[in-house]
Amino acid sequence: MKLPFAGRLLAAAVLSATTLLPFSVAHAESSEKPKVALVMKSLANEFFLTMEDGAKAYQKEHASDFDLISNGIKDESDTSSQIRIVEQMIVSKVDALVIAPADSKALVPVLKKAMDAGIVVVNIDNQLDAGVLKSKNLEVPFVGPDNRKGAALVGEYLAKQLQPGAQVGIIEGVPTTSNAQQRTAGFKDAMAAAKMNVVSVQSGNWEIDKGNAVASAMLNEYPDLKALLAGNDSMALGAVSAVRAAGKAGQVKVVGYDNINAIKPMLKDGRVLATADQFAARQAVFGIEAALKKLKGEKVETNDKGVIETPVELVTQP
Repeated sequence: MKLPFAGRLLAAAVLSATTLLPFSVAHAESSEKPKVALVMKSLANEFFLTMEDGAKAYQKEHASDFDLISNGIKDESDTSSQIRIVEQMIVSKVDALVIAPADSKALVPVLKKAMDAGIVVVNIDNQLDAGVLKSKNLEVPFVGPDNRKGAALVGEYLAKQLQPGAQVGIIEGVPTTSNAQQRTAGFKDAMAAAKMNVVSVQSGNWEIDKGNAVASAMLNEYPDLKALLAGNDSMALGAVSAVRAAGKAGQVKVVGYDNINAIKPMLKDGRVLATADQFAARQAVFGIEAALKKLKGEKVETNDKGVIETPVELVTQP
């Protein structure tokens, strides 16, 4: 069942994709200012629309410092389109590229091509695969939260509402992405610590409709299911619809991750128990700030894993 809000987001995504592809320049270009390209994932996901808005607002406040080019893909798994966008940015000779990769491995070769062309690359949202980066002799700073820790916070809160041994299902994001893997790991950490029974882990591809289908299948296969842990709020929206359609509202708890606006009424009325806020409006800004520092030749401080860690917080009923 598609939610009305999902339709509005999809319409916004199609409109954005139409206006953004091949790319849009947020402000007039200047040969004296660096051009920073922001390449996001699905614009059907409110999280990335919020990310783009935050980046544009930041550029407006710092209009004399850089020009912003923003772009995104139509759905979470459209890796080939994201690769083409990066190739366009190389041809456009941007100075820096801040990217939330749709796939942790598949984007590395084209990002190497960008770096070989002298473009500064900063990774946000979904961390590039460390092994593939090493194989290409690349070092790309990752700016983002500890997804495993954030998911564990959500899972721990959920576990307090359940009895040990309760059956739970995990709706995972795109399995080839590091943030999906880390969030699933965080959920599993919390469920294991609380002695819950994880009966199923299936991918919802980060999307509302797919999350709804997966949740429906789990509810049908496991009639005693007590909770659904969704790797993002879009999939949680789908799960809420599935729970309602199954006649189990109030019986099966749902949690998510991202704290998008669409989830907030559901937190308030209890349809969603908890989520995690990784501050979407600031996510790209953190990456842009790191890219501008690198362009100036300033050192970007990272931890021993090459990460600039940003905040993530548990969000529950207001």
